[in-house]
This record gives sequence, structure tokens and C-alpha cells, in this order.
Amino acid sequence: MFTGIVEELGVLVDRKDLADAARLTIRGPVVTADAGHGDSIAVNGVCLTVVDVLPDGAFTADVMAETLNRSSLQTLDVGNRVNLERAAAVNSRLGGHIVQGHVDGTGSVISRTPSEHWEVVRIGLPPALSRYVVEKGSITVDGVSLTVSAIGNDWFEVSLIPTTRELTTVGHAPVGATVNLEVDIIAKYVERLMTGPGQ
Repeated sequence: MFTGIVEELGVLVDRKDLADAARLTIRGPVVTADAGHGDSIAVNGVCLTVVDVLPDGAFTADVMAETLNRSSLQTLDVGNRVNLERAAAVNSRLGGHIVQGHVDGTGSVISRTPSEHWEVVRIGLPPALSRYVVEKGSITVDGVSLTVSAIGNDWFEVSLIPTTRELTTVGHAPVGATVNLEVDIIAKYVERLMTGPGQ
């Protein structure tokens, strides 16, 4: 489990594409400081398992085809920056919200409207996910826990403070960029309980 509070901006330093998977090597000295084989690290909101920790502050992780097909990791290139977060410790504060690292789909940046102290970012929302998103509710964008400030039928908006703009990929994503989305897991559980199995 994660909280959606990004610890550092890492960099993809190597990518090996296989027939039905990819092996990524990502440099992130903060998240690898205490990482070991089998640990979980969220990369742009995708929970990945550490295969190896390298001496230069990097780690490798395998990504299966299912994950590649459902996330923006499919198009990640060497040199791209990524949001990194270690799994939450049970004794830590929950600074964001409950984030599983299981991407529900992708959206795209529609517009960015800057102001003096914050920036409003509008993101396209897949129809299948729109019912889980509410104004003032939580959503994860590229692994960043954000509050929905406005919503339409096929879009939602978030307002970025200067820290988020400077220290996350969301703060630098241009119009047209693809971003990973994870909706609030509580909304999905409530829907399942109300509709029953097979609905």
C-alpha cells in the first residue's frame, strides 16, 4: 500500500523489452536507500517489485504485459523522469490517501491553467472510471494523491501547489501527455457491495 506522497523524481536509465514483458532499471537513491529484493516501489503510480538493487542507487523491476497495456509504462523511454514512492510503513502517517499502486486506466492532460500560486490541470477521464470520481474526492495521477477540484462527464481537474508542480511528473506533464489513474478503492468496494457479484 502507498499514500500517494511522492518521495523523489527518479530516472529510467535502462529498458529491456521482452516478448511479453519489460525489465526497467530506474535510478532513485532515496527509495533504494533501504530497499531490498522483493520490496514494493510505486513508479508513476504502478506498484513494481524490486528484483535487484544496484550500487549506483538504481533498482530493476520486471513489468508484465498486462501492466504495460494498462499504464503509461508502455511508452516510458530511457531518460524519462518518474515519480517514486516506497510502500507505506504501518507506523507512518497517511499523508495522502489509500493507494494500491494498481492502475485503473490512463487519461491525458487536456489543459493547464496557471495562476500566481497554483495551477489547474484538466485531465481526460475514461468513461468507465467517471462514476468513481467525485468533486473533493481523492484520485491518484501518476502516483500522486490529489484532490478533485472540478469534474465533468469525461474530465476532472486538480489544482497543483508549487511543491507538486516542482517535485512530480504531473507538474511538468505537457498537454497531450498520458498519465496513470487510480481511483479511490473505497468507491469500488462500495459499488461492489451495493450491486452484488456479477453486476
